[in-house]
Amino acid sequence: MEQVDCVVVGAGVVGLAVARALAMAGREVIILDAAEAIGTETSSRNSEVIHAGIYYPANSLMARFCVTGRRRLYAFCAAKGVPHLNCGKLIVATNPQEDALLAGIKQRAEANGVEGMRVLTAAEAVALEPNLRCTSALLSPATGIVDSHAFMLALQGDAEHAGAVPVFFSPVLGGRVAGRGLEIDIGGADPMTLSCRLLVNSAGLHAPALATRLRGMPAERVPTAYYAKGNYFTLSGRSPFSRLIYPVPVPGGLGVHLTVDLGGQARFGPDVEWIDTIDYTVDPSRSDSFYAAVRKYWPGLQDGGLQPGYSGIRPKIVPQGVTGQDFVVQGPQTHGVAGLINLFGIESPGLTASLAIADHVLQVSRTES
Repeated sequence: MEQVDCVVVGAGVVGLAVARALAMAGREVIILDAAEAIGTETSSRNSEVIHAGIYYPANSLMARFCVTGRRRLYAFCAAKGVPHLNCGKLIVATNPQEDALLAGIKQRAEANGVEGMRVLTAAEAVALEPNLRCTSALLSPATGIVDSHAFMLALQGDAEHAGAVPVFFSPVLGGRVAGRGLEIDIGGADPMTLSCRLLVNSAGLHAPALATRLRGMPAERVPTAYYAKGNYFTLSGRSPFSRLIYPVPVPGGLGVHLTVDLGGQARFGPDVEWIDTIDYTVDPSRSDSFYAAVRKYWPGLQDGGLQPGYSGIRPKIVPQGVTGQDFVVQGPQTHGVAGLINLFGIESPGLTASLAIADHVLQVSRTES
């Protein structure tokens, strides 16, 4: 049986960031992924937004890692030449009830350490974005967008330069606790068993299922996986806005918002569609609800202007109707299994927070060494 120091399961943005941090700290690292390349699931099916850290409960891991990770991400992108844009965003109110909510959103953001938040009158907002209709707005100058694939390539490059080895088409079928480490069974064309001192379960949507397949991992410590699908629709032609436009949040998500990619194309979404199995098909009829939602803040949207784009799935660990999900970075102090770190519920803002999550995993791993 081959032995290795560290195995990271999952070559999404968080798994790559974790592998990079471990490798740059001098650890021997293998990255395993069942797919054919990096970031084929959640990491490549999102808004590519650099989140400021506005909405998350104070002192939650989401809030802390988002703010720290965002600062780190901007610096990383600048240093590595990763395409990104600090474009800012507007959270727009369209009636007096929503106007009243903006102050609370601003207060929560500032409690989380978000810089520069400012309430704008309707006239001030429209001066920034002439196509906008609103009754007031909240400006977040720290928000931006990033080329997520270029970011992942840069993480992979750093990890490999530090000695990490990615291995694709290598699903982890299961494993077991073995002394002060773990043994894992790997499928694919060349099945094998690996022994490792540290296993980081960064399998995203599949992280709870993987944890249940590790003999010795307490079942009661594994959360139930729930899938919240988000559908996106694209706009033909260039975006009517230069900033991101978000409505006041709705339960389960942030509402149908407008984001802009680095090529200047607008996309709308995601909505929230609870599903039982992984399915990325976008139902064109879902655009019906998009038109009404978008026209509240952009009445200029023409009939037929939205085309089905793509979808992503949030790896939820709370069911529909339950709020307050936080990232779970679960180490041996919680589950009692030496050498195992599980990452559960790493949904948005996981991309923004990835470098901060990786730093935290590195710290947890050091308490095990």
